[in-house]
Amino acid sequence: MLGLQFETETSWADIAKVNLQQILTDHAFLEQKAASNAVSIIINYSEETELVKEMSNIAIEEMQHFKMVHLLMVKRGMVLGREQKNDYAVRLQKFFPKTKDRTNALIQRLLVAALIEARSCERFKVFSENMEDEELQKFYKNLMISEANHYTTFLQFARQYQDRAIVDEKWNALLAFEAEMMKERGTLAKIHG
Repeated sequence: MLGLQFETETSWADIAKVNLQQILTDHAFLEQKAASNAVSIIINYSEETELVKEMSNIAIEEMQHFKMVHLLMVKRGMVLGREQKNDYAVRLQKFFPKTKDRTNALIQRLLVAALIEARSCERFKVFSENMEDEELQKFYKNLMISEANHYTTFLQFARQYQDRAIVDEKWNALLAFEAEMMKERGTLAKIHG
């Protein structure tokens, strides 16, 4: 369903499980960044009413996810750690050439956001299916569904703003790039690590 061209090994889930505070801290900040991205799209494309409505919903939902992860950490006696750089998102953003064309810039941004959500969804699935902790298992299974919805929303909007064949060509190129990038990953207790 997600169209990802590289599957996460279950060994990543084992690394994440033994570094639970690290993975939860990383996850919390990713939710915050996702909310910030949705707000930034609203600011930069405020004339796009339907997009603004949907990005508002996503921003609120992502901040709710941030709060949920943080509360889970507090419940377990953990403290939210410091934010760390997300080189995964940075590398994806650099895939597309810079453009001054607002429509192309929006499509690129939507495709990158779609891919980040798709990979998060896939990682949450792997994590939930390889977790003995029932609370975390259920928590990540529920979040997986939400991330899948965000992925499809971003991709649908990209296809709405430009010819689908052109968008799909860009999407497939981005997927191939990300698959190669993911072959080097899977060794860190980070959602995209």
